[in-house]
Amino acid sequence: MYDLEFVRCSGINEDFIMNCQLLDMDLDRRVGRVIKRDKYKQYNQLDEIKEAIVVYVDGRAAGAGAIREYQYGDIDDATEIKRVFVRDEFQGKGIGTKLVLELIEWAKELGYKRLILETGELLQESCHVYRKVGFEKMDNYGPYISMPESLCMMKEL
Repeated sequence: MYDLEFVRCSGINEDFIMNCQLLDMDLDRRVGRVIKRDKYKQYNQLDEIKEAIVVYVDGRAAGAGAIREYQYGDIDDATEIKRVFVRDEFQGKGIGTKLVLELIEWAKELGYKRLILETGELLQESCHVYRKVGFEKMDNYGPYISMPESLCMMKEL
């Protein structure tokens, strides 16, 4: 068994930033040949993230994720789940699911009515986690409307 600790922070936390860099490298490796990822960069700016969580396993940063108030106005009372990633050596242990559940709980505490997110069908592990905790497919929203490779999901809180 391992000791899990979930630390709430902001987008300027060094472990959160490092995790986002690892996420980007992983996405480049896994889907970069299929999807031109540059168009997503403008929607993943860390300086706009006020609520992030870093998960530590036995004191080592294992993953992170964030919630960010949705900024485009076509969906009310929503916040987005952003930048969720569990490092390779910690995958397959249920840590990603626990991390997403922590983000859901924080969004509830902040009074949000629904969570939305963007992922892609090519990221089957992520899709599995989100469906497992109750997210359902929705029409692509905001900046993802014209991106057919995007899969958008929502969960009512």
